Amino acid sequence: TILPAIILLFIAFPSLRLLYLLDEINEPLVTLKTIGHQWYWSYEYSDFMNIEFDSYMIPTNELNINNFRLLDVDNRVILPMNSQIRILVTAADVIHSWTIPAFGVKVDGTPGRLNQTNFFINRPGLFYGQCSEICGANHSFMPIVIESIPTNFFIKWIMN
Repeated sequence: TILPAIILLFIAFPSLRLLYLLDEINEPLVTLKTIGHQWYWSYEYSDFMNIEFDSYMIPTNELNINNFRLLDVDNRVILPMNSQIRILVTAADVIHSWTIPAFGVKVDGTPGRLNQTNFFINRPGLFYGQCSEICGANHSFMPIVIESIPTNFFIKWIMN
C-alpha cells in the first residue's frame, strides 16, 4: 500500500502545480468587473475612472434589422484585442453564470463572492453569450455582447 501511495504523490504534486499556474493571471491590460442582476448585467472598468454601465437586452419591438433577437444589448462591452483581459464576476441577488462560448469562458457569479478568470481576444468582432445558470424565470434574457476592437480605438473610446 505504501508504493501506490508514493506513486499517487508523484502524480499529484506536478498536477497541483499546473493547476496553480493555470489560474495565475499575467499582468492584464484591462480588468472588467461584471455584476449579475435579475435581469441584466452591470459592468465596471476598474482600471479607469468612473466607467460603469448597465447592459439590458434590447426588446423585440425595438430591434434593428441587423440585431439578433434575445442576444443583442443596449450597451456592449468594449475590449481591446491582442491583450490579456481579467474579468471579475459576482452577483447582486442570485447565482448567475457569465458565459461566452467563443472564448471558452464560463464563470459563476455568486452573491458575496468574487470569481475571476482571464482570456485573450486575438481577433476583432462581436462575441455573444448568455447567462447559463437557472437564476430565475427570465434568466435566458440576460445576454452578453463583447465587442473586440483594436487597442488604439479602445484608448480613444476610453478617453471619450
